[in-house]
Amino acid sequence: MSLQQKYPKEIKQILSKYPPEYKRSAVMPLLHLVQKDEGFVSKESMQEIAGLLGITETEVGSVVGFYTLYQEKKAGKYRMQICTDLPCALRGADEFFNQVCEHLNVKDGETTQDGLVTVEHVMCLAACDRAPMFQEQGPDGIKYHEYMTIDRVNEWLQSLKQVETGEKR
Repeated sequence: MSLQQKYPKEIKQILSKYPPEYKRSAVMPLLHLVQKDEGFVSKESMQEIAGLLGITETEVGSVVGFYTLYQEKKAGKYRMQICTDLPCALRGADEFFNQVCEHLNVKDGETTQDGLVTVEHVMCLAACDRAPMFQEQGPDGIKYHEYMTIDRVNEWLQSLKQVETGEKR
């Protein structure tokens, strides 16, 4: 089903906020609409967004590739994006990233066996002074987890599992 068939009202509302000559500016809200629903932005969705906005698929893809908010591949229900940029690395982010991967038995970009969490390293989440830290992307949006340790990651994982079994987080 196409985006226009699936979200006619939402697309109309988004596009109404931009003059026709600047409708390309609607690329991020349209990507957000797709990401929120599907958990990633497929090649087909990028093509359709490009067509809606009169821009190339490459232009849409460059936005997807630049922002950590948008993903091109399906992954776990939650994305654990660990900042490993230089300032965070100086505060132990590289070691933390390696500990998390070892603890969860995954490599960068892989998903845990239960399909719950995909671990990724990213650059700059603007919380250098609170590293090691990660950004959680999930059904409830984006949350920052700062001053992290493996023990705190275990607490976070337990809370995710409680949500999955119907308990409150």
